[in-house]
Amino acid sequence: MKNNWQTKRLGEVCEIVNGGTPKTNVPRYWDGDILWITPKDMGRLKNIFVNDTGRKITEAGLKDSSAKIIPPESIILSSRAPIGYLAISKKELCTNQGCKGIVPKKELDIYFLFYFLKNSVDLLNKLGSGTTFKELSSTKLKEVQIPFPSLVEQKRIVQLLDGVFEKIEKAKGNAEKNLQNSRELFESYLRNIFTNIDNHWEEKTIDNIGKIGTGATPLKSNKKYYGGNISWITSKSTRNPFIKEADDYITDLALKETNCKLNSIHTLIIAMYGQGKTRGQVSELLIGAATNQAIATVLVDENKIDRTFVKYFFVFNYETMRQMAEGGLQLNLNLNKIKKMKIPFPKPLSQQKEIVIKLDELSGQTRRLEEVYKQKIADLEELKKSVLDKAFKGEL
Repeated sequence: MKNNWQTKRLGEVCEIVNGGTPKTNVPRYWDGDILWITPKDMGRLKNIFVNDTGRKITEAGLKDSSAKIIPPESIILSSRAPIGYLAISKKELCTNQGCKGIVPKKELDIYFLFYFLKNSVDLLNKLGSGTTFKELSSTKLKEVQIPFPSLVEQKRIVQLLDGVFEKIEKAKGNAEKNLQNSRELFESYLRNIFTNIDNHWEEKTIDNIGKIGTGATPLKSNKKYYGGNISWITSKSTRNPFIKEADDYITDLALKETNCKLNSIHTLIIAMYGQGKTRGQVSELLIGAATNQAIATVLVDENKIDRTFVKYFFVFNYETMRQMAEGGLQLNLNLNKIKKMKIPFPKPLSQQKEIVIKLDELSGQTRRLEEVYKQKIADLEELKKSVLDKAFKGEL
């Protein structure tokens, strides 16, 4: 750190403001004009500024709770669940108890403070304590040491960081665009295969080109069912295109006494349940394994159709299968609907294999490009951290 820099505690150069939540069962406390933000809201922000909030409280709600008004041009920090979301208030607002307002004094530039806190997220997490979830107390936050150059120097550093970050974000945006383009190229070719169908192609339902089934979950409380040498797969494994490791292991007794079935190598599996984007994903077993009931298994008759061709058909129909899902609390695919899906294909296996070779080649190129662009994005994120670190060591 430069000789003319000082080091101060955050509590010396900022006011720390705690939040609170009015009673949710009192209607007159809610739907007012006072902005009120939570860590969950902060996680949804599109940029670093807060101009509005999903929920607002009334003057009565503010008065009868521990929430306090935080002035514009203050930092909002989530102090639990998780620690480290950061934003700058552009309007007067208050927070719940999961956030803290950090109001800088005149000698501290707000953007210098923002960059410092962004660089200190790991430290803030280490300072958090608690059993159910970590929470950063005001006392510990006030004791955090901040490098403190003159206001002129702070503004110089902020201007430099703004310029560097703008270039990094532009490069990152280009990499993300290239990543998206590589995926779209493969998807476009896949779409062309299954929509521009030749007159000589035929069409069959899935249950006419292979054996369709599902699995089961042996009773968890029965220890005799678990710890064996039979691989047992669940929906989470379908995030991988090829599965060669088990999520758990069951015994021969579990196969004998439950609805679990041992599937052979090269069985295709489709996630029928699952949160997020798991549902509808298809994978191929590279091991013999049983599955749970959240998975549909498709063992293709390779005398009729190429296995990998069928896999690409399911990849192409990923969104269609997601839309086929039904149910109440948890949407899931219906096994019978999967059975009745119609797959078009050229009758000669040789032609199917030619298509698969081309798709494999393009898929491989796409994966390699994805790795390159993902690494570039990761490198750019590391560069941001490195530049921030140097900034607060006085090396810029």
